Amino acid sequence: MIRACALVDLPSGEAVRVVGPHAPIAVFNADGAIYAIDDTCTHQDASLSEGWLEGCFVECPLHAASFDLRTGEPTCLPAKRSVRTYPVLVEDGVVYVDVEVNKDVA
Repeated sequence: MIRACALVDLPSGEAVRVVGPHAPIAVFNADGAIYAIDDTCTHQDASLSEGWLEGCFVECPLHAASFDLRTGEPTCLPAKRSVRTYPVLVEDGVVYVDVEVNKDVA
C-alpha cells in the first residue's frame, strides 16, 4: 500500500496524481467514492488526473477519451485499451492505494 493523500486534500470532483512503483496513479473522489487508476491515458501520453470528472467517468484532457473509474474500461474512442485499476483504502482520514494487487496487469 502507498499513501496517496489525506482525504481532506481530495474534495469531491477532484483528483491527485501520485507516484506509483510502476507508473503514476490518479486518485479520484467521485461524489465521495474514491477510485484509483493508472494516470496515463492508453491512447496517448496524457495525465488522466488532469481530465474532467463526471460521476464515475474521467475524460482525458488530450483527445476526450473517457474511462470508467470502476472498471478502467474505455467508454469511447479514441481509447481502445483499459487502464489499470487499484483497490483503495481510507483509514484514519488517509487514502491508501494497494499497488501490489494489480502489479502484473498490463
